[in-house]
Amino acid sequence: MKPYDPSLNTVRTPAEMDEWQAGCAEPALYPDLPIIDSHHHLWRKPVGDFLLPELEQALDEGHRVVATVAIECGNSFRVDGPEEFRCVGETESIMAAIRGARPGICAGIVAHADLHLDGVARVLDAHIEAAEGRLRGIRQQLRWDSSGIGMFGQEEDPDLIDSPGFRRGFAQLAGRGLSFDAWVFHPQLHRVAELARAFPETTIVVNHCGGPLGVGPYAGRREEVRAHWRTGIGALAACPNVVMKIGGLGMLYYGFDFHERPKPPAGADLAAVWQPYVDQCLDAFGAERSMMESNWPGDRQSCGYGSMWNALKLTTAGASEDERAQLFLGTARRVYNLEHVASV
Repeated sequence: MKPYDPSLNTVRTPAEMDEWQAGCAEPALYPDLPIIDSHHHLWRKPVGDFLLPELEQALDEGHRVVATVAIECGNSFRVDGPEEFRCVGETESIMAAIRGARPGICAGIVAHADLHLDGVARVLDAHIEAAEGRLRGIRQQLRWDSSGIGMFGQEEDPDLIDSPGFRRGFAQLAGRGLSFDAWVFHPQLHRVAELARAFPETTIVVNHCGGPLGVGPYAGRREEVRAHWRTGIGALAACPNVVMKIGGLGMLYYGFDFHERPKPPAGADLAAVWQPYVDQCLDAFGAERSMMESNWPGDRQSCGYGSMWNALKLTTAGASEDERAQLFLGTARRVYNLEHVASV
């Protein structure tokens, strides 16, 4: 296994990953609990393809996933035409991939748009048209850290979230009924809270528990990071238009050692490590403003799809039946307007 480069969030080749994942399936806990997988990708990348066949294989691991939400990942952009419209190719690709798929797959789409560009309203409308009624939100990745973690060798703008151009584009979302998915790292959470206060009519869905980093300069500083992260979570929770996605903790950014093990961990092992982060998010946001996500295949570096859902179910063992229904189904159904496909 190659050394981990924190800018890439990957340690194995596709073949190595398939070998590591072989035989890691475990029986699904609470198999009748309906789930909306509120965050997965469809991509063709050097780290391995994850397209409709791979998604359907994951969905066959015994958990009752009744609908999914596909999130942008910079895949299948148009190769020609106006630069600002090339991102619409990803929405077109998702729609082409799911023709004839089982009901509920990619029932919602969160697409990419560069909000700070002039004329972004036309890009949003192009996504709406391409998605044929499935567009639910926009994600422009805002994650940034001075260490270079997560930058993938690209120069990003640390002040994009505060720029006048970005905010002009952001103002176009609410009128179209679109939410915004925010993928940031924990030092940026207060800036997301400022954005939420500036646009109270726009729902902001914070991805991956708010990105508590544990690699690079943050390695070995877990309690310090968690204290900083908790204050950011509190600032976000004070904004009624912010919702938290609980998951993504299998990404290597967070500094857990699961990817170094000879075989993927069981759901109970994952839950024991993830529990404090889940508890903090639930204490801050409650079940009504929290939704569970797989972040697949990003979390595949650390675990299997079925084990991941078992872990999230175990971390909510103290929740009531109604709270669990909200966490795994109800919040995502409401926020992403999926009532028509996720009835139980």
